[in-house]
Amino acid sequence: MKILIPTKLDKAAAGTLAAAGYDVVQNDNDPIEALVAANPDADGLIVRSEKVTKGIIDALPRLKCVIRAGAGYDNIDYVYARSKNIDVMNTPGANSNAVAEEVIAMILAAYRYIVPGDVTTRAGEWNKKKYMGHELTRKTVGILGLGNIGRMLVKRLQGFECTVLGYDHFLSRQRAINIGATPAELDEIFSTADIISIHVPGGPSTRGMINAELIGKMKDGAMLINCARYGVIDEDALRAAKKAGKNIIYCTDVHPKDAAAQQPSADIADLMLPHLGANTKEANKMAAMRAASQMDAYFSKGDTSCVVNAEKPSDLNPAHLQLAAMLGKLAYRAGGSKPIRRIECTFYNNLRAYRKWFTPWILEGAVPGAEHGLMPAAAEASLREHGIVFVAREPLDDKLYDDALTLDLFMEADGEQHKSSVRGMLVDGQPVISRLGVFDHLYAALSGNTLVLRYKDRPGVIAVIGQALSQAGINIDNIIAPRDPASGDALAVIKTNLPVSEEQALAIAQAIEASQYIALSM
Repeated sequence: MKILIPTKLDKAAAGTLAAAGYDVVQNDNDPIEALVAANPDADGLIVRSEKVTKGIIDALPRLKCVIRAGAGYDNIDYVYARSKNIDVMNTPGANSNAVAEEVIAMILAAYRYIVPGDVTTRAGEWNKKKYMGHELTRKTVGILGLGNIGRMLVKRLQGFECTVLGYDHFLSRQRAINIGATPAELDEIFSTADIISIHVPGGPSTRGMINAELIGKMKDGAMLINCARYGVIDEDALRAAKKAGKNIIYCTDVHPKDAAAQQPSADIADLMLPHLGANTKEANKMAAMRAASQMDAYFSKGDTSCVVNAEKPSDLNPAHLQLAAMLGKLAYRAGGSKPIRRIECTFYNNLRAYRKWFTPWILEGAVPGAEHGLMPAAAEASLREHGIVFVAREPLDDKLYDDALTLDLFMEADGEQHKSSVRGMLVDGQPVISRLGVFDHLYAALSGNTLVLRYKDRPGVIAVIGQALSQAGINIDNIIAPRDPASGDALAVIKTNLPVSEEQALAIAQAIEASQYIALSM
């Protein structure tokens, strides 16, 4: 077997694979296209940031496995790889300690003026009085996101006797305490912390998460660090705050693109680095060793447990997987978007045989910001990392549904437990919701724009809703409005031609005194 490593990766990977009998070609000087052209007989490929395109894949007719020595794998066309029966893997977690240590380095460098102190001293200046610094010891540090990196950072701060506040929407209070962080909400962290370090995933759910309101709560002289993803901080809001005289120390390691350019943070960052978080010899070696061991296990033992683009069973309808994600999203919103502690799912009829394949889709739908495209085992591990217990239940004998799915989210807020329950199935091949809470036999399409309102049943409510939507220029495509005799409540499930904004939904909910409202587009 020939393994091609066209990247600057620790030689440990090549050494390990060569010792196991593989023919290894490693070259980080020539472009990947040239190396692929020179080695068309490669069976395996290990890359870091190099793009593995359709052209690269087509140029390697014997290729069976591609491994990204790192967590993300968007640089690999894994969908096209799947169409060619090529497995793609990654090595998540190998870089966590490196990023955590980078945060410590940035804090100390910014607090003690290490960079300007070095530059000016070399220039013959002596700015000892000017560079009066601060100590990290016994400071209050807020960490947003207690995943692998956040947890490593908690450990690294222990030697500095810091008070650590942790925010993780999906982590239970006790689990956060066990990690070594005091659970806190965003408002508390931004109001009290001397240093705030961000370690949340990127994407739409966290874009602009650190907004003008939170920035405005920060103490004078507080430090804000972003080693997560570009866009999590509203840099325009930070720019305006600093321009208005607010003293915030801003350190960043993330930018729109990992490439030479004038970075948009340059005018507001007190310290900025070229995405060096994972750039250590130790992290590089760990990623290399994991990539090598996974590659060897793949070819010698047929181990596909780390594959991220595995082919689903051919007789499993992809629409059922999409149904699971949609139900997860709806159940999360129906439960008030509260932290999830437990997920229980019942698979009916033929779906029982494919239970494990639904886990990644349920994770994607129910947990905002969760990583997409995971394999079942990795999705289960991710749920555990979020402190969520996942249970796949057997249906009761007396429940005779078609190929349906019931999803129950058990949520926690302010010490109180909440349950959000939904059921769905396919009708004419399309995902529909058949039950939401106590309201059964809905059979409303999940795709498109949906407005859900729960209110005390009385005459005239539907007219109020229709008028409000009409005034907003929104047409009603379909409406289902069942009544629950036990509570006297009604539920309006309304399909609209245009999305209903949160503001519009809230206004309608207030107008009809609704106890619950949801506005979704899927």
